[in-house]
Amino acid sequence: MSADRGSAVGSHGPYDTVCIGAGPTGLACAIEARRAGLSALVIDKGALCNSLLHYPINMLFFTTPERMEIGDLPMTTTGGKPTRAEALKYYRRAVEHYGIETQLYQRVKQIRGSDGSFVVETSDDNGGRREYAGRKVIIATGYYDLPNRLDVPGEDLPHVAHYFSEPHPYWNQDVVVIGGKNSAAEAALDLFRGGARVTLIHRGAEMGKNLKYWVKPDIENRIRAGEVRALFSTRVTRIEPRCVWVRNGGGETAVPASHVFAMTGYHPDFEFLEQQGIALDPETQRPKCNPESLETNVPGVYVAGVVVGGKLTSDIFIENGRFHGRQIIAAITGKGRIAEAAPVAPPGE
Repeated sequence: MSADRGSAVGSHGPYDTVCIGAGPTGLACAIEARRAGLSALVIDKGALCNSLLHYPINMLFFTTPERMEIGDLPMTTTGGKPTRAEALKYYRRAVEHYGIETQLYQRVKQIRGSDGSFVVETSDDNGGRREYAGRKVIIATGYYDLPNRLDVPGEDLPHVAHYFSEPHPYWNQDVVVIGGKNSAAEAALDLFRGGARVTLIHRGAEMGKNLKYWVKPDIENRIRAGEVRALFSTRVTRIEPRCVWVRNGGGETAVPASHVFAMTGYHPDFEFLEQQGIALDPETQRPKCNPESLETNVPGVYVAGVVVGGKLTSDIFIENGRFHGRQIIAAITGKGRIAEAAPVAPPGE
């Protein structure tokens, strides 16, 4: 189905369900709705599976194919673990197989109305505005689009990024990687093997304890051999065009950097949830919802995927979030709760 960028004001629907977010969880929700005989629309501000699109090009998921499947469609891979390219192809095919209607590159501005009669307002980069009517709304917006900021001077300079794609452009360059979890470790390793001079800066005393089992010894050995310079118990104080200023027990010093990757994690769009009237726990930012139906305190509005976990983004991921669609659609159709699968190890952070 199309993802056009028309500029005219339009009204569409009503749909039985409108899913906000075209990641694996949002797609799984729409697929379950279609399988239950309900009409469904998926809206996303970016591309299909926009978060996966921004993963490193050569990323390998820390899971097996069957734990990423939606709609009971088998995922085939050339190796034991899916690659980013294989996952993107699989989710495209799933949408095509079930004929899921999508509206991509449409940013949701507001949800009006009430249970049984919602209107979802969107806008696009060309100034176009549209409205989509839906009886139920499912919010599955993920978290990868919003990085955890350092909040230091210079963070918005053009040579600073919160996403890493590939190492080649940084050959023979001084590169700083900030962070101590999987994304930071993998970026540092890729950059080192791509010929960059890498300095890893982490506020903790050592690398994160939940590193992938094949990444942990690799990064530790590279640090031990001096191939990747590591500054632990160190905080970034400011970023300048050619260096990063840091502070630790030795005082404040400058680290050469023509490029900076702040791999400091990501978080859901809590402001968007609150704008819709959804109550959030003050400490964890978990949305208030029924644990069986995942319906929020706003009747007819459901949450799915990582947004259910609030700040605890490592609790929910593709492998267990994909089952939220079954819970929600079972509740909407009155068929009761369908049990989730047990959580498994996350693919990244």
